[in-house]
Amino acid sequence: MAETSAVRSHLERRFETHRVVFWHDSEGGYADGLDSLGLEGVEILRVANDEYAVKYRILHEDPDSKFLVYRSGAVSGGIGNWLLDLELAYGVFTADRASLVQQELGLAGDDVGEVVQAHEKFFQAAKRVQVLKGLLHADDDKLVLQAKMVAVLLGQREHSLLEITRALLVESAGGADDKYGVLVEYGLDDFHWQGVASIYGYTSQSPSIDDFVLWMFRQAAAGFTSERPGGLRNIQLDFASLRYDVRSQQAMTTLATRVARDLDYASTIEDTGFRDLLDNDLFEEVDQKIISDLASAVADRTVAAREVTEVIRSRQNSFWIDGYRKLYSAIGSASELLNALSVLDLSMQSFDEGLDRYRNDWFRFDQLYRQFAFAARTAEHAGPLEGLRAQVESFYANKFLYTLGAAWQQHVDGVDRWRSAVLRPQTSFFADHVKPITRDGRRKAVVIISDALRYEVADELGSRIRQEDRFDATLDAVLGVLPSYTQLGMAALLPHTTIGHSGKGDRVAVDGQQSAGTDNRSKILAGVRGTAVPAEDLLGMTRDEIRELYRQHQVLYIYHNRIDATGDKQGTERQVFEAAEKTLEELVDLVKRLASADATNIFVTADHGFLFQDSALDEAGYLSVAPQGDNIAVQARRYVLGTGLKPDPAFKTFTSAQLGLDSDYEVQIPKSIHRLRLKGSGARFVHGGAALQEIVVPVLAINKKRKSDTRLVNVEILPESDKITTGQLVVKLLQAEPVSEKVQPRALRAGLYFGETLISNHAQLVFNQDSADRRDRYQSAVMLLSQDANDYNNRAVEFRLEELIPNTNQWRVYGKAMYTLKRSFASDFDF
Repeated sequence: MAETSAVRSHLERRFETHRVVFWHDSEGGYADGLDSLGLEGVEILRVANDEYAVKYRILHEDPDSKFLVYRSGAVSGGIGNWLLDLELAYGVFTADRASLVQQELGLAGDDVGEVVQAHEKFFQAAKRVQVLKGLLHADDDKLVLQAKMVAVLLGQREHSLLEITRALLVESAGGADDKYGVLVEYGLDDFHWQGVASIYGYTSQSPSIDDFVLWMFRQAAAGFTSERPGGLRNIQLDFASLRYDVRSQQAMTTLATRVARDLDYASTIEDTGFRDLLDNDLFEEVDQKIISDLASAVADRTVAAREVTEVIRSRQNSFWIDGYRKLYSAIGSASELLNALSVLDLSMQSFDEGLDRYRNDWFRFDQLYRQFAFAARTAEHAGPLEGLRAQVESFYANKFLYTLGAAWQQHVDGVDRWRSAVLRPQTSFFADHVKPITRDGRRKAVVIISDALRYEVADELGSRIRQEDRFDATLDAVLGVLPSYTQLGMAALLPHTTIGHSGKGDRVAVDGQQSAGTDNRSKILAGVRGTAVPAEDLLGMTRDEIRELYRQHQVLYIYHNRIDATGDKQGTERQVFEAAEKTLEELVDLVKRLASADATNIFVTADHGFLFQDSALDEAGYLSVAPQGDNIAVQARRYVLGTGLKPDPAFKTFTSAQLGLDSDYEVQIPKSIHRLRLKGSGARFVHGGAALQEIVVPVLAINKKRKSDTRLVNVEILPESDKITTGQLVVKLLQAEPVSEKVQPRALRAGLYFGETLISNHAQLVFNQDSADRRDRYQSAVMLLSQDANDYNNRAVEFRLEELIPNTNQWRVYGKAMYTLKRSFASDFDF
């Protein structure tokens, strides 16, 4: 019934444009059903050796009527067929399935019927045929038809070998083979492998997806070299697309891991030096080998710091970089730290010089150590860093902390009053920074106090803030109070006339009022039309709620506590650098939230800094004596409060008056970086003493601008010729300026196009060089022409740089240069 309906449908369409339709039914299979076709207005003429009578009827008796001329059995050829002239004029209809399908598809090629007959099962489903029909063009030949049939079976519209291969590889990476199984079921697997052989060059007596994958990666490892010039150019170009297109990138990662294991690739490169692998990112094992060798070279001091920087920069474009970014970062920090410490002069001539050199230069060593330790602790595979970690810990603890602490202590010992000519005191923070803004009663100020935000962390925060559009940040420092602990440091930042211990342990009073906790601080700030808010509360507010809070107060103090809360607990103190990283993220978020609620004058400061080393302290890190005195009110790792404290060479002793405090207590500070022995508290993370890391307290002033002030770095195309004469084009590119906080890296892709047709590979490029030397900022885009490029010989083609439109998968043109493709027959051999 369905077939009869299909025949009737085809005939009806024929009669829309023809008065006469000839039907050859050699088997006579439709003879009995002719009258049931129900062709309206059509008379059926059955030819039974009366060809002349049929012709007379059609041409003379009824020249305006419609006729279906049905002939069964064999039909004579040539002049033996008396109806030949009419058949040539009107065409002949055949009702075999292949012909019906070919007519349904609208394809005229002589060999299309062969495809239909060979894949009868495919065409049995009307819905599948309709989908295929939607993909076809009238001039599609046998090969294109089969390719589009494959696309239909795979559930996609694209029929190029690249897209078919992408679909099959994505499925294989997921551990399935259903799509390939469908090709086998419908007899299109042989066609697929014939196409792979002719276009990609892969041949096998027993082809399979797994075997093809192994072959493809082998060719990539060998640089796609071939005995036949250009023989592997197509797979070379498509391999790059498969790797970097987001649709298949994860699948190619999975397949590469599988192939590396099958080939035991790690053993293959075991004896290869890291310098010989810098242009290779085929397998993850390459980055592992480079990292392992580079870390060892840095630890052994056999590689220059500049080379380390260049190696790390060159690997930022690695296919595997996301999994190894932290390891490269750790190695870079370690290299810079060890190189600088090896020539560091930590001498100082005065107390003020020590403060000045720390805030301008020496803080960087604490920063590099933190960045190394954080990256090493949080990297997924930190094993290669063990030897380097030992070197960094030894150099940092002994060469820097201990040496600096001892040199600095000599000047602390000579201090009669805790003050400086180069740093304003922390106790003057409100008067120096907040009051000048709020004095007129119109402008407002916001102060974010992050507990234990060390100066070097604040420096990185300033850099991150400046990278945000329309934000500027300026870092200054104040001389922190002694002892450098939370209650006293927090009190020093509040508006006050006097601060001092209240006689209840380490609690601190501000002008006679208790200062601990948000409520007490709000009461003190009420005198300047201010209030205090925990950072957690503000992070949970909407923008309108923050704006209303800001509107109601002239001064807003926000208290943030993550570093100190983590470091002060013995069980979590080793996570203090992870807490610092989280602090940086939260503070940037806080600043942006406040700015969006109209806050314009924002300060970020701290109560104190800290000392930290990840390695366990040895015996020399602790004092061998305990404090003595008439009344020891408080004894912490880095300070002692009490009365009648007995002087001891291991301590520096101050009166409250010398420290500017309104208190009866005396204060003792363990000299240098030494700790007091205490049970139940951590010793890696400490504060309270007079080390530079503890008492150089940051003040980061942040302003939001009205106009945008960040942009991506500019890139220039520098063509050396306007002609392409070989199968490869190298285009020189210049990063016009160094990247900085306001001039940010730019990622581009390069390609050669004729119109919108890509005729080369896509080259992925990142411009992130921060060198001021122009010579360091050149790159080259290597364009490999596809064999299809020959179709456009002697035509103008376009070299195009494109960038991804933010938050989309679409690309826009960044820059372009025109070339003329002038390839002679000899250049066909340079593929």
